[in-house]
Amino acid sequence: MRPSGRQADELRPIQIIRRYTKHAEGSVLIRLGETHVLCTASIEERVPHFLRGKNRGWVTAEYAMLPRATQTRSERDGVRGRTNSRAQEIQRLIGRSLRAVVDTTALGERTVILDCDVLQADGGTRVAAVTGCYVALADAIEFLVRHKRLSASPIHGSVAAVSVGIYRGQIILDLDYAEDAEAESDVNVVMNELGALVEIQGTAEGHAFHRKELEQMLDLAEQGTRIMLQAQATSLGKQV
Repeated sequence: MRPSGRQADELRPIQIIRRYTKHAEGSVLIRLGETHVLCTASIEERVPHFLRGKNRGWVTAEYAMLPRATQTRSERDGVRGRTNSRAQEIQRLIGRSLRAVVDTTALGERTVILDCDVLQADGGTRVAAVTGCYVALADAIEFLVRHKRLSASPIHGSVAAVSVGIYRGQIILDLDYAEDAEAESDVNVVMNELGALVEIQGTAEGHAFHRKELEQMLDLAEQGTRIMLQAQATSLGKQV
């Protein structure tokens, strides 16, 4: 039995609330059980120096946890004077995941910055951030089209993420913190709407896992991703 009482293939309740803040071109509050992440998409009419003059845009992300998002308070990056290495790794994952479904040439020489702020953490913050950021990005692009700054959307698919793992010998979907802390294996999977893999991040925490177990985890991840994609589509008023 999982600590939450969920079945092995059961996601936590997911809620995606669009237009959560006033000023950003796209903003979403995503709730995955007790994990709550605010995702905003901001548009800048410029690109990083390495893309100047190349007629391409850029999609990038920043990720941070509020000091009391967890049971104990953590210092802000500004106080430490450096960016947390875990945050850097996660924000790079988010950026790569969203660029996988954007035609950066069609975006033009502009940047979409995705800010992910974890308000409350109970495991799965990175997969919630990827899933929520897609909706925030879609709204930001729709803003550009509506204001005739783009003739058409450069988004050519959809992308979402879930976690899977092995907990007390059982392969499970969507690990919360209690499970993540004791998991024998922890794998984060990013997929597109076709079921193709964008990224896999997997670690054996307790003991090595076998290829057959990985294949089972990926099958379960695809099942979970379908639910996340449907939640995105429903929030956007579309169909998968």
